[in-house]
Amino acid sequence: MFRRPLFLLILILIVAALGGLLVMAAFPPSVTPQAVERTLPNDRFGTR
Repeated sequence: MFRRPLFLLILILIVAALGGLLVMAAFPPSVTPQAVERTLPNDRFGTR
């Protein structure tokens, strides 16, 4: 049917990747807000 099936597969993969990028740009995933955790100094197990 096609003379170059490898070229067709690469073309399909490129089109699918561009379509995926377009969908991700149009409908970005929701970001869940998270509290920022600060690291506290650990004095209990410190060296003397």
